[in-house]
Amino acid sequence: MSEKNRTPRLSIPSWAATTGWLLLCLALAPHALGQEMRVETVSYKNGDLELRAFLYRPPGPGPYPAIVYNHGSEKNLAYIDRLAVPFVQQGYVFFAPNRRGHGRSPGTYILDVLGTLRGAEWSQALVRLHEEQLSDQLAGVAYLKNLPFVDSGRIGVYGWSFGGIQTLLAAERSESGYKAAVSCAGAAQTWPASPDLRTRLTEAAQKAAVPLFLLQAQNDHSLAAIEGLSEVLRRNGKPHQARVYPAFGATPQQGHEFCVQGSEIWGPEVFAFFAQHLR
Repeated sequence: MSEKNRTPRLSIPSWAATTGWLLLCLALAPHALGQEMRVETVSYKNGDLELRAFLYRPPGPGPYPAIVYNHGSEKNLAYIDRLAVPFVQQGYVFFAPNRRGHGRSPGTYILDVLGTLRGAEWSQALVRLHEEQLSDQLAGVAYLKNLPFVDSGRIGVYGWSFGGIQTLLAAERSESGYKAAVSCAGAAQTWPASPDLRTRLTEAAQKAAVPLFLLQAQNDHSLAAIEGLSEVLRRNGKPHQARVYPAFGATPQQGHEFCVQGSEIWGPEVFAFFAQHLR
């Protein structure tokens, strides 16, 4: 099921004018957000849940390589319409599953559950709920692989924050079909507070089945996750690269949002990484 030619929402938040993103969108919008980029909301099943995903693709029959986008903990996913633009401009299908409780998908919102817990219960639930949402992501990838305009042998994944955690969990699953994975600010806010998450992500990095690129802005909430996971990947001989970019904005939260607002900065390296591994 799909909503054909969904009109992208183009409301521009206040941060746009100061980050350069507004200029990027204005430059690309006439080309990529008009007749040249096809936009749909599609649905797929994960057990009894009927989930939604946003699908953006270049014109023509393809088949095209694809990037799965794993969103963060945010409930409103309208910003993804803007984030998709540079990926489609690079010739990728951009597929954004709305995990349960997020965006247009039914289910309990993850922060509503975590907000009722403290201490060890919170730490344990954080991992358990991410494992549930991993199944949402992988069901979405299975749907994506069967689309006729997608080259199922050339699929990568990009994730931000909670979506970076999702990306790391999926990277250990060779059956996912991913060929390369990018985690931006994955666990930047939760790594220091959750020993269970640190253990689980360390295990995922040890078993990583695809090349990984970890990135983050210097002024994000914490750099402990990228530093710890980079060392795990290095010790285990896993193909990876890691990059801490200069500070983005003036606050830790603005630094955290670098992953979705700073594509003009990280784009060249991220797209080069995908081009290398999705040949």
